[in-house]
Amino acid sequence: MPIVSVEKLTRTYGTGETAVRALDGVSLSVNAGEFVAIMGPSGCGKSTLLHLVGGLDKPDSGVVKIVDTDLSTLSDGDLTRLRRREIGFVFQFFNLIPVLSAIENAALPLVLDGKGRKETDAKAAEWLEKVGLGGRMNNRPDELSGGQQQRVAIARALAADPKLVLADEPTGNLDSKSADEVSELLRQVASEWGRSVVMVTHDPRIAAFAHRLVVMSDGRIVSDKETPGDGQAATETARLLIETATATAAEATPPPALAPE
Repeated sequence: MPIVSVEKLTRTYGTGETAVRALDGVSLSVNAGEFVAIMGPSGCGKSTLLHLVGGLDKPDSGVVKIVDTDLSTLSDGDLTRLRRREIGFVFQFFNLIPVLSAIENAALPLVLDGKGRKETDAKAAEWLEKVGLGGRMNNRPDELSGGQQQRVAIARALAADPKLVLADEPTGNLDSKSADEVSELLRQVASEWGRSVVMVTHDPRIAAFAHRLVVMSDGRIVSDKETPGDGQAATETARLLIETATATAAEATPPPALAPE
């Protein structure tokens, strides 16, 4: 059973002549332990898709299922609980609370879920160890590098043992070395720890760490293929997939009709 199942999603922002169709009948599934990268030009709908999968926005039509639960059937309270327990979020700018230590930041989802201090600290410490920050648990964000802050954010995303991790440009604010380390960690989250990971990125080099590359254009998925793994060859493959898919999509889109003179 897929962890994520998306069927014929549509989403339009605005009305009339200013309306923008962000998603146009998108369908996608992601299995347990699968790392999927979503790429495409600015405005193609990739972030909108991520927000709908995470229950942060609602589609105009179509179905989003997380672990076989249709999000449209949930009350606001139930949707909040599902996000807190089944979905971990990783953002470009880390979104750590400055006055809290690494272990306190990582424990936040469990604290919000009403867990006791002993349990939250133990689980947060476990994940900080796994992401390589066992010696920095008591450091605040301003005492950590960008890469270390993103590792804390990944530990926080995993603290509640969710089945799905959604990462929105998780390397966009990092240097290349830290970006590679975070990308490899996300691959480990999927391959070794069995979570589904869906990542939006603009960088083919980062996308090459994923198991699958989904390319979007004008609100539609135009390519969905496996990648050969990380490394330079994979990066070139990812780049070619993106260029080919977007070129094909452009050729298939008829030019706008000219206004009569």
